[in-house]
Amino acid sequence: MAVLKDLLTKIEYECVCGTLDKEVTDIVYDSRNVSVGSMFVCIPGAVVDGHKFAAAAVSAGAGALLVEKEMELPENTGVTVIRVEDTHYAMAFVSAAFYGYPAEEMKIIGITGTKGKTTTTYLVKSILEQAGRKVGLIGTIEIIIGDTHIHADHTTPESVLIQKYFRQMADAGCDTVVMEVSSQGLMLHRTQGFIFDFGIFTNLEPDHIGKGEHKDFEDYLHCKGLLFQQCRVGIVNRDDEHWEAVTSGHTCTLETYGIDTEADLRARNIAFLKDGGNLGMGFEVTGLMNFPVQIATPGKFSVYNALTAIAICRHFGVEEEAIKRALMQAKVKGRIEPVKVSDTFTLMIDYAHNAMALKSLLTTLRAYEPHRLVCLFGCGGNRAKSRRYEMGEVSGNLADLTIITSDNPRNEEPQAIIDDIKMGIGKTQGRYVEICDRKEAIAYAINHGQPGDIIVLAGKGHEDYQEICGVKYPMDERVLIAEILKERQKG
Repeated sequence: MAVLKDLLTKIEYECVCGTLDKEVTDIVYDSRNVSVGSMFVCIPGAVVDGHKFAAAAVSAGAGALLVEKEMELPENTGVTVIRVEDTHYAMAFVSAAFYGYPAEEMKIIGITGTKGKTTTTYLVKSILEQAGRKVGLIGTIEIIIGDTHIHADHTTPESVLIQKYFRQMADAGCDTVVMEVSSQGLMLHRTQGFIFDFGIFTNLEPDHIGKGEHKDFEDYLHCKGLLFQQCRVGIVNRDDEHWEAVTSGHTCTLETYGIDTEADLRARNIAFLKDGGNLGMGFEVTGLMNFPVQIATPGKFSVYNALTAIAICRHFGVEEEAIKRALMQAKVKGRIEPVKVSDTFTLMIDYAHNAMALKSLLTTLRAYEPHRLVCLFGCGGNRAKSRRYEMGEVSGNLADLTIITSDNPRNEEPQAIIDDIKMGIGKTQGRYVEICDRKEAIAYAINHGQPGDIIVLAGKGHEDYQEICGVKYPMDERVLIAEILKERQKG
């Protein structure tokens, strides 16, 4: 609990009615979660305006309202109404105060960019823990607090949740937090109320543009750049053509990393490594640090991810040997994740679920000169059909064999989705088979694996469910693979 007036010290506001000398028991932005004595924040969302639920929140016992619009409420409710210019922005500062400014008790690392955020957060966590630090993580897949893993609904949660997780992390003994910072999170002020010790930019490509997201690429770029007005040290990929635009107006100290340019930290003499079905990369770190590195994931983008993590962890004084050990051991669920099924061919799981990501993945794996490159994927239902045509065409052009299967059909017929994918493959000379049941499709891929093959299961990645007609049924590809191998042993 906290006194209301103490929560407002870092924002400009008008007290429309009521007293500031009252206890606030919680901060909520969903009226269904209101409890007696809580502050209800009226958020004007893209679909629903929280101001419409203010009266219901008061009836449920809210002691204070945080609003940005004029509104009428029943008289003699005893509620305190605080008006601000932007409730999203104000909620971040109020939440930080409510939880006792936990970010000030830890080092906070924020990573933004179109690709690489998820993998890099896990690499940083792995390296810093090798060096003896205790690291909390907030990202697309999950929130990690000690041994507790919480499923993530958004890449960057709402500000009140961020501050709640920060408090739990600090109380659990974490000294560092590494988190993914989405452009949406920056645009909606979810990361206000504290300063990042380190802000990192990986890369920028057209994405998240459209209704409910960013109006155009310029807006997307601008929102990414907001991180560098909220951090002490900025670390940016100098190879990305947008790095100068993203850091325009920065208020932090800047340093750079890269492969193709004269960055402060560089990767040189890059090599593709392949051994007994295992794929990896080797390179030399030069510039601010100098030592050789090997990583157990394939592709040039894996070099970028590792180099990003090294650039961050350098500031924590991590020794070279600890960095090298951690990079070889780190695995990220569903991001070019190797699953051992054979000594003669390679099987990987990846989240690539659009044409751009699939093209990048298959092009990367082509560099290892496989005997065959086999791509298994499906597409989600109730989504744009164009994605199906595009992914089919990409796989038809780049894979030696495509295995078309089901993903999350949602409210569509799986076969109808498969037929759309086949239309895309039909534009190519690519070979394919169609097996609707995903487990049967994976079994086919494994049972027909040939020496030197690289097989990639694309689209599901870290997901552990299959959504059919509004119901999420348990389905983890790692579990399916284990079941298939066990069934093979039984003959």
